[in-house]
Formats: sequence, C-alpha cells, structure tokens
Amino acid sequence: MDATVAMQRAIDISQFGLGKTKGNPIVGAVIFNQSGIISEGFHQSGPHAEVVAINNAINANQDLTGASIAITLEPCNHHGKTPPCTDALIAAKLKQVFYAVTDPNAIAAGGGAKLQAAGLEVTAGVLEAEAAHANRAWLSSVKNKRPYFTWKVATTLDGKIAASDGSSKWISNEKSRNYVATLRNQSDAILVGTGTVITDDPNLVSDNQALRIAVGAREIPATAKIKDNRAPFYHHQSQDLTALTKELQNQNIVKVLVEAGPTLGTALFEAGLIDELAIFTAPKLLGSGQSFIGDLGTKSISEAMQLRLIESKEFDGDIFNKYQVVK
Repeated sequence: MDATVAMQRAIDISQFGLGKTKGNPIVGAVIFNQSGIISEGFHQSGPHAEVVAINNAINANQDLTGASIAITLEPCNHHGKTPPCTDALIAAKLKQVFYAVTDPNAIAAGGGAKLQAAGLEVTAGVLEAEAAHANRAWLSSVKNKRPYFTWKVATTLDGKIAASDGSSKWISNEKSRNYVATLRNQSDAILVGTGTVITDDPNLVSDNQALRIAVGAREIPATAKIKDNRAPFYHHQSQDLTALTKELQNQNIVKVLVEAGPTLGTALFEAGLIDELAIFTAPKLLGSGQSFIGDLGTKSISEAMQLRLIESKEFDGDIFNKYQVVK
C-alpha cells in the first residue's frame, strides 16, 4: 500500500474527532503494509490516534513488526495526560513512520527526530497541505493564540436574514437546519449575542455538549434555554472581544461556531476574528429587510474582503458554501 493512500485515509478519519478533542488537535493514524491497512485510529480526547491504532492491532492479534504508519501530525514527544506516542511507536517495532504536519507546539515537538534516533525510517510532509487544511482550526489556534471562529449565517439570495417586518423563520429549509447540528457537533463552543438570546431564546444544545456562549452586557433571563443544564454555559458580560478570546483560550476552546446576528458578527469581522463564513443561501428574494452583515467601512471594490471557497453542498435547493477569510 502506498503511503499517500494511507495518509489520505488518516486525514479522512481524523475529522471524526472534530468537536471531541477538548482543545487538542484532530489526528488520524493508519498502520499498513504492502497488502493494505492493518489497523487505524483517530484522536477523540483519550489516547492519541497512533496509540489507538496500535491497540486496535494488538487486540486483533496483529503482528506490527516491520509495518508502517501514516499519521496526520508528528507524533508527540512529551508526557502530558498520556505517555509520549514516540515510545509506543518504538515499542510496537514499526519500521517506517510517515507524518504530514510537523507539530508546532514546542512542548510536544521533536517526535520525528526521536524516532529516527531509535532506528525508525521517518518521512515528514506527506500530504502536508491536505492534513493542515483538515486540522486548520487547531493549527491556527496555536499560531494566533486564540480560537478559530466560523460565522454561520442563513440568508436569502439578496443577503437578507429577516424581512422588513422582522420575520426570519424559516429562511433556510429543514435539511439545511439539520446540517447546522453537524456544524455544532464539530465545534467546541457555540457563540451568540445577548440580543439573539433575548429575541429568539435558542437552546444551542449539541450532541457533544459544546460550550454555549452569550456575549453582551445585557442581563439574560434566568429562564433562558441557553442557561439550562443540558450543556455548559458562559456569559461574557462585556463587548470586549480581546478579553473574550483570552477567556476562551484559557478554557482550551479551539473551534467556535458563531450563530450571532449582524451586530456581533460584523464586530467580530472588524476585529479580524472571523476565520470562516458558513453561509446557507435559500432560493428566495426579499428586496428589503435586514442584511446579514453591517458596514465594514469598505469604500471601493479594491478594499473588499477576500474569501476563498473551501466547501460547497446543496440541501434541496439551499446552497451551503463555506469560505475561508483571506488574511
């Protein structure tokens, strides 16, 4: 089996860990030989991906001597909540280690060099761009020392989120709204403004019990659904977005899904905090009503904010596009 084929599989399964790693990277690992895949594993807050793959092989009575492994991130070389993955790889008597992205975390780095010193053949950079894209939220959080923010919006074709009478339910269809649940489950936190809480009273509950965040100075009623016991809740009772990012970083929040209205969403854009825009566009026209984004101070086309399309889907006529903000 070719190492790039194994690595692509490792990238694919790594994404099963989205929303489950509690501040850590998503990682996939595939153990293989010339005949094909022996075992695989991904990280989801417990043992690391390569250890999961090794344990799965051992439980299946597979001999790993001389086998190879493809891992989306350089194996860790430190003792944190778990022992170093480098030790597990050496003990498994693997022959070759292929990894995609070098670990940017200084505490955990150096795994490749340790494995080479132990006599394993190590190749770095296999499908690096693809693996980095899949793990972009965590890599960005390490680089920028703040969470990665994705703003989710549902609009008409002319960019309206509500009609002139204030009605907004429902712009997108049921299939689109069901996919929002997937986006929530892939996130560590779900963020709205206090205005959205007071007006719409959302519960924002996800299967992975992502942290629910309300931002704004206004008091939130004790009976608000966002404050129930079905998932944790945090009220950032301030409009200080710098303080918000520091608090979320302290809570090991990596991936934030923003479901705010235009006031807070625009403020996050202006602060340079929005990293992605996830927009559901319904085949409807209003002509008047509330736009999904406010004035960004742009005076000419040359000043327009640049976005890069990274994902596109259709849900019964609704078009879902995910854009990465070009910075």
